[in-house]
Amino acid sequence: MVRVRERPDGTEGKKRANGKTFDPERLFLPPDDDLAPNRPGETLRAWLDASGTGRAALVLARCLGRRPVEDAWRRALAAEQTVGAELEALTVGGWEVVHSIVLPGDSVIPHLLIGPGGVFGIAVKDAHKARIRVGETVVRISRERHPRPYVREIRHDAARASLVLSRGCGYVVQVRPVLVFVGAESLEVSPALEDVRVLRETETDTLGRTGGVLHPRRADRIHTVARNRRVWLWA
Repeated sequence: MVRVRERPDGTEGKKRANGKTFDPERLFLPPDDDLAPNRPGETLRAWLDASGTGRAALVLARCLGRRPVEDAWRRALAAEQTVGAELEALTVGGWEVVHSIVLPGDSVIPHLLIGPGGVFGIAVKDAHKARIRVGETVVRISRERHPRPYVREIRHDAARASLVLSRGCGYVVQVRPVLVFVGAESLEVSPALEDVRVLRETETDTLGRTGGVLHPRRADRIHTVARNRRVWLWA
Protein backbone atom coordinates (compact mmCIF):
# COMPACT_ATOMS: atom_id res chain seq x y z
CA MET A 1 0.00 0.00 0.00
CA VAL A 2 1.29 3.45 -0.87
CA ARG A 3 1.43 5.75 2.17
CA VAL A 4 0.92 9.37 1.21
CA ARG A 5 0.70 12.65 3.05
CA GLU A 6 -2.02 15.10 2.13
CA ARG A 7 -0.92 18.61 1.30
CA PRO A 8 -1.46 20.86 4.33
CA ASP A 9 -3.77 23.27 2.50
CA GLY A 10 -5.80 20.44 0.95
CA THR A 11 -5.60 21.98 -2.53
CA GLU A 12 -3.90 21.12 -5.79
CA GLY A 13 -3.13 24.70 -6.73
CA LYS A 14 -4.10 28.33 -6.46
CA LYS A 15 -6.34 30.38 -8.72
CA ARG A 16 -5.22 33.15 -11.02
CA ALA A 17 -7.38 36.20 -11.60
CA ASN A 18 -8.82 34.53 -14.72
CA GLY A 19 -10.08 31.59 -12.64
CA LYS A 20 -7.49 29.08 -13.89
CA THR A 21 -5.23 27.28 -11.45
CA PHE A 22 -1.47 27.20 -11.20
CA ASP A 23 0.88 25.38 -8.87
CA PRO A 24 3.26 27.74 -7.02
CA GLU A 25 5.89 24.98 -6.82
CA ARG A 26 6.60 25.55 -10.52
CA LEU A 27 7.83 29.06 -9.71
CA PHE A 28 10.61 27.65 -7.53
CA LEU A 29 11.71 24.74 -9.75
CA PRO A 30 15.33 25.34 -10.85
CA PRO A 31 15.79 25.08 -14.64
CA ASP A 32 18.28 22.22 -14.26
CA ASP A 33 15.68 20.20 -12.35
CA ASP A 34 12.79 20.86 -14.75
CA LEU A 35 12.12 17.92 -17.07
CA ALA A 36 9.40 19.73 -19.02
CA PRO A 37 11.82 20.96 -21.74
CA ASN A 38 13.03 17.41 -22.40
CA ARG A 39 12.68 16.34 -26.01
CA PRO A 40 11.61 12.82 -26.97
CA GLY A 41 14.64 10.58 -26.63
CA GLU A 42 16.59 13.11 -24.56
CA THR A 43 18.48 10.39 -22.69
CA LEU A 44 19.41 8.59 -25.90
CA ARG A 45 20.61 11.88 -27.40
CA ALA A 46 22.88 12.33 -24.38
CA TRP A 47 24.27 8.81 -24.75
CA LEU A 48 25.02 9.38 -28.43
CA ASP A 49 26.64 12.75 -27.76
CA ALA A 50 28.83 11.21 -25.07
CA SER A 51 29.86 8.24 -27.21
CA GLY A 52 33.53 8.32 -28.05
CA THR A 53 33.15 6.09 -31.10
CA GLY A 54 34.03 7.94 -34.31
CA ARG A 55 32.34 7.56 -37.67
CA ALA A 56 35.25 5.55 -39.13
CA ALA A 57 35.19 3.12 -36.21
CA LEU A 58 31.45 2.60 -36.64
CA VAL A 59 31.84 1.89 -40.35
CA LEU A 60 34.66 -0.57 -39.67
CA ALA A 61 32.61 -2.37 -37.01
CA ARG A 62 29.70 -2.77 -39.43
CA CYS A 63 32.02 -4.08 -42.15
CA LEU A 64 33.29 -6.69 -39.68
CA GLY A 65 29.75 -7.81 -38.96
CA ARG A 66 29.55 -6.26 -35.54
CA ARG A 67 26.58 -4.34 -34.21
CA PRO A 68 27.69 -1.09 -32.57
CA VAL A 69 25.49 -0.10 -29.65
CA GLU A 70 25.26 3.36 -31.19
CA ASP A 71 23.21 1.91 -34.06
CA ALA A 72 20.69 0.49 -31.60
CA TRP A 73 20.55 3.83 -29.80
CA ARG A 74 19.81 5.64 -33.05
CA ARG A 75 16.99 3.26 -33.93
CA ALA A 76 15.57 3.61 -30.42
CA LEU A 77 15.82 7.39 -30.68
CA ALA A 78 13.92 7.42 -33.95
CA ALA A 79 11.20 5.25 -32.40
CA GLU A 80 10.87 7.52 -29.35
CA GLN A 81 10.73 10.60 -31.57
CA THR A 82 7.92 9.04 -33.60
CA VAL A 83 5.83 8.23 -30.54
CA GLY A 84 6.77 11.47 -28.82
CA ALA A 85 5.41 13.49 -31.75
CA GLU A 86 2.11 11.63 -31.51
CA LEU A 87 1.90 12.34 -27.78
CA GLU A 88 2.77 16.01 -28.19
CA ALA A 89 -0.19 16.32 -30.55
CA LEU A 90 -2.47 15.35 -27.65
CA THR A 91 -1.52 18.43 -25.60
CA VAL A 92 -4.13 20.52 -27.42
CA GLY A 93 -6.75 18.29 -25.79
CA GLY A 94 -5.71 18.93 -22.20
CA TRP A 95 -2.90 16.39 -21.92
CA GLU A 96 0.67 16.92 -20.71
CA VAL A 97 3.68 14.78 -21.50
CA VAL A 98 7.10 14.48 -19.85
CA HIS A 99 9.84 12.75 -21.85
CA SER A 100 12.89 10.74 -20.79
CA ILE A 101 12.46 10.33 -17.05
CA VAL A 102 15.56 8.63 -15.65
CA LEU A 103 15.06 6.34 -12.66
CA PRO A 104 17.76 5.07 -10.30
CA GLY A 105 19.51 2.07 -11.79
CA ASP A 106 19.55 3.57 -15.31
CA SER A 107 15.95 2.65 -16.10
CA VAL A 108 14.20 5.24 -18.26
CA ILE A 109 10.52 5.95 -18.77
CA PRO A 110 10.52 7.32 -22.34
CA HIS A 111 7.19 9.12 -21.97
CA LEU A 112 4.79 9.93 -19.13
CA LEU A 113 1.38 11.05 -20.38
CA ILE A 114 -0.91 12.90 -17.95
CA GLY A 115 -4.43 14.07 -18.62
CA PRO A 116 -8.17 13.48 -18.41
CA GLY A 117 -7.80 9.72 -18.89
CA GLY A 118 -5.22 9.30 -16.13
CA VAL A 119 -1.46 8.77 -16.15
CA PHE A 120 0.30 6.43 -18.58
CA GLY A 121 3.91 5.26 -18.35
CA ILE A 122 4.93 4.52 -21.93
CA ALA A 123 7.83 2.35 -23.10
CA VAL A 124 8.76 2.43 -26.80
CA LYS A 125 10.48 -0.36 -28.70
CA ASP A 126 11.87 -0.36 -32.23
CA ALA A 127 10.46 -3.38 -34.07
CA HIS A 128 11.34 -2.63 -37.68
CA LYS A 129 9.63 -5.25 -39.88
CA ALA A 130 9.66 -7.82 -37.07
CA ARG A 131 6.84 -10.11 -35.98
CA ILE A 132 6.03 -9.44 -32.35
CA ARG A 133 4.31 -11.73 -29.86
CA VAL A 134 3.55 -10.21 -26.47
CA GLY A 135 2.95 -12.51 -23.51
CA GLU A 136 2.15 -11.85 -19.86
CA THR A 137 5.78 -11.11 -18.92
CA VAL A 138 7.99 -11.27 -22.01
CA VAL A 139 8.03 -10.33 -25.69
CA ARG A 140 9.17 -12.63 -28.47
CA ILE A 141 10.67 -11.00 -31.56
CA SER A 142 10.96 -12.97 -34.79
CA ARG A 143 14.55 -12.02 -35.52
CA GLU A 144 15.84 -12.73 -31.98
CA ARG A 145 16.52 -16.05 -30.30
CA HIS A 146 15.72 -15.05 -26.74
CA PRO A 147 12.58 -13.32 -25.41
CA ARG A 148 12.79 -9.78 -24.02
CA PRO A 149 11.39 -8.82 -20.59
CA TYR A 150 9.69 -5.69 -21.93
CA VAL A 151 6.32 -6.35 -20.29
CA ARG A 152 7.84 -7.03 -16.90
CA GLU A 153 10.06 -3.93 -17.18
CA ILE A 154 7.33 -1.42 -18.02
CA ARG A 155 5.05 -2.92 -15.39
CA HIS A 156 7.79 -2.44 -12.79
CA ASP A 157 8.67 1.10 -13.95
CA ALA A 158 5.00 2.13 -13.90
CA ALA A 159 4.71 0.89 -10.31
CA ARG A 160 7.79 2.91 -9.33
CA ALA A 161 6.34 5.99 -11.03
CA SER A 162 3.05 5.52 -9.20
CA LEU A 163 4.88 5.46 -5.87
CA VAL A 164 6.87 8.61 -6.66
CA LEU A 165 3.87 10.60 -7.88
CA SER A 166 1.68 9.46 -5.00
CA ARG A 167 4.26 10.63 -2.47
CA GLY A 168 4.74 13.94 -4.24
CA CYS A 169 1.05 14.70 -4.71
CA GLY A 170 -0.26 13.52 -1.36
CA TYR A 171 -2.83 11.15 -2.85
CA VAL A 172 -2.70 7.87 -4.74
CA VAL A 173 -1.73 8.25 -8.39
CA GLN A 174 -2.13 5.18 -10.57
CA VAL A 175 0.28 4.94 -13.49
CA ARG A 176 -0.88 2.53 -16.15
CA PRO A 177 1.83 0.80 -18.20
CA VAL A 178 1.80 1.06 -21.98
CA LEU A 179 4.10 -0.69 -24.47
CA VAL A 180 4.37 0.77 -27.98
CA PHE A 181 6.06 -1.04 -30.89
CA VAL A 182 7.26 1.03 -33.83
CA GLY A 183 7.42 -0.45 -37.32
CA ALA A 184 6.32 -4.00 -36.48
CA GLU A 185 5.26 -6.24 -39.36
CA SER A 186 2.71 -7.94 -37.10
CA LEU A 187 1.69 -7.65 -33.47
CA GLU A 188 0.06 -10.44 -31.48
CA VAL A 189 -0.94 -9.86 -27.85
CA SER A 190 -1.89 -12.57 -25.36
CA PRO A 191 -5.54 -12.27 -24.23
CA ALA A 192 -4.30 -12.99 -20.70
CA LEU A 193 -2.37 -9.70 -20.62
CA GLU A 194 -4.81 -7.27 -19.00
CA ASP A 195 -2.78 -4.74 -17.01
CA VAL A 196 -0.42 -3.56 -19.77
CA ARG A 197 -1.75 -1.83 -22.85
CA VAL A 198 0.07 -2.78 -26.07
CA LEU A 199 -0.10 -0.53 -29.13
CA ARG A 200 1.42 0.15 -32.52
CA GLU A 201 2.82 3.64 -33.04
CA THR A 202 -0.18 4.48 -35.23
CA GLU A 203 -2.50 3.75 -32.30
CA THR A 204 -0.81 6.06 -29.81
CA ASP A 205 -3.46 8.73 -30.25
CA THR A 206 -6.09 6.36 -28.81
CA LEU A 207 -4.71 7.19 -25.36
CA GLY A 208 -5.99 10.72 -25.85
CA ARG A 209 -9.54 9.48 -26.31
CA THR A 210 -9.76 8.29 -22.71
CA GLY A 211 -11.28 10.49 -20.03
CA GLY A 212 -13.21 10.75 -16.83
CA VAL A 213 -10.32 9.78 -14.56
CA LEU A 214 -8.54 12.99 -13.49
CA HIS A 215 -9.93 16.42 -12.70
CA PRO A 216 -7.89 19.12 -14.51
CA ARG A 217 -6.53 20.46 -11.19
CA ARG A 218 -5.25 17.02 -10.21
CA ALA A 219 -3.74 16.42 -13.63
CA ASP A 220 -1.98 19.78 -13.36
CA ARG A 221 -0.64 18.89 -9.91
CA ILE A 222 0.65 15.51 -11.09
CA HIS A 223 2.39 17.20 -14.01
CA THR A 224 4.08 19.65 -11.62
CA VAL A 225 5.45 16.78 -9.54
CA ALA A 226 6.42 14.66 -12.55
CA ARG A 227 8.51 17.39 -14.16
CA ASN A 228 10.71 17.75 -11.05
CA ARG A 229 13.85 15.70 -11.64
CA ARG A 230 14.64 15.42 -7.94
CA VAL A 231 11.46 13.52 -7.01
CA TRP A 232 12.62 10.65 -9.21
CA LEU A 233 15.88 10.22 -7.32
CA TRP A 234 14.03 8.06 -4.75
CA ALA A 235 12.02 5.99 -7.22
